[in-house]
Amino acid sequence: MGGRQSNSTYQYTLKSDNIADLRVWAAKLADSMKAQPALIDVDTDQQENGVETFVTVDKERAARLGLTSKDVDNALYDGFGQRQVATLYDELNQYHVIMEVDPSMTRSPESLKDVYVPSKGISPAATSAATKSATSATGAAIAGATLTGTSGTSTSTSATTSTATAAPSVNPALRDQSTGSALSTAATTMVPLSAFAKFAESATATSINHQDAELATTVSFNLADGYKLSDGQDAVRQAEADIGMPINVRGSFQGTARSAQDSQNQQPLLILAALVVIYIVLGVLYESLVHPITVLSTLPSAGVGAVLALLMFKMEFSIIALIGVFLLIGIVKKNAILIIDFALEAERSRGLSAVDAVREACLLRFRPILMTTMAAILGALPLAIGFGEGSELRQPLGIAIIGGLIASQLLTLLTTPVVYVLMDKLRRRNSSEQHLSRVASEIIPEQQPKLT
Repeated sequence: MGGRQSNSTYQYTLKSDNIADLRVWAAKLADSMKAQPALIDVDTDQQENGVETFVTVDKERAARLGLTSKDVDNALYDGFGQRQVATLYDELNQYHVIMEVDPSMTRSPESLKDVYVPSKGISPAATSAATKSATSATGAAIAGATLTGTSGTSTSTSATTSTATAAPSVNPALRDQSTGSALSTAATTMVPLSAFAKFAESATATSINHQDAELATTVSFNLADGYKLSDGQDAVRQAEADIGMPINVRGSFQGTARSAQDSQNQQPLLILAALVVIYIVLGVLYESLVHPITVLSTLPSAGVGAVLALLMFKMEFSIIALIGVFLLIGIVKKNAILIIDFALEAERSRGLSAVDAVREACLLRFRPILMTTMAAILGALPLAIGFGEGSELRQPLGIAIIGGLIASQLLTLLTTPVVYVLMDKLRRRNSSEQHLSRVASEIIPEQQPKLT
């Protein structure tokens, strides 16, 4: 359901535009959440166990050695960046050639002492002095090196123990592929980076997370025994209110917690949409705008029964329980449909009054209603008891169905006739219905059923 990988099930993500404020308030929120009895296993994804190295360049000394800040940046990027120096083509693909220092030489920040920067306009005496200074500072026998290469191109090498006494041959890679001549034959003096720079290490985050283009930190948590997800969400909000979080740090649920929150927000709309659809279908069936309300009047008793059953067994009204309520809407309204359909037929065909028609319908339809309700209860009983793997997911469904059916069965036979009679007084019967009722009562009275 989205979210970040964490050590706990539920997640609460903080976002901010300031990394310092985010780190401070994420730690405070985690400490406040640990004090909430509903939350356990509180943890954050902040990991401050990384190490970063700062290179502090003495600009005056670098200038005396004929170096600029751009030369230093190029040297470091050549060795530790992702500089593309060539592209190889074959019949199907192309491959980028990336310059980097040998990985065996970059296992620690000490490799910075082996980086050399190309110098322009520096005397050999100054180079020798700088090299001796770097050697005495680091305790390594590093001598100046003279390499042949492109002017202005940085080169990083491991420490050498001897100075080149003769001009080396030109690397074939530095020759023009069309003419074969060397791209540059001028000797370039290389200066150790440690001769004019200092190195320092400090702690830093191993990673920086982002969400919605903002800096983000996720606080994860689990629920203590006996607490529901809604209780955990309330506990997180209370912990956030206790610390007085500033407005530039904002929090929201993610992952499973956000999915549950979205489903809870959509539940009223889903139930309303189901009721509207049922009203339209029943209105077309009965050709009336009033009697569909009589059918819908049976649903509150079913909803109350489902909620009471869940509270009795200390279960959360989850999305599975909502599915049970939707099933109840279809099963419970069936009871009212059996009564109202028979009563309307008796009124229209035999001219009975509303009270007599609904009384006769209740007496004749009691057994079918009872049988279908018992069949539905027994069908949902295995879900409520909980057999097999994943039974804890299906239990709210069965309990909601059984609780709603029991409550509706006890109340429907009492409330439906009353609502039917009240709604029938508001219904305006047209002339065709009145004529049909009068003709049926005058011509075929012998076909009217008699109750004993």
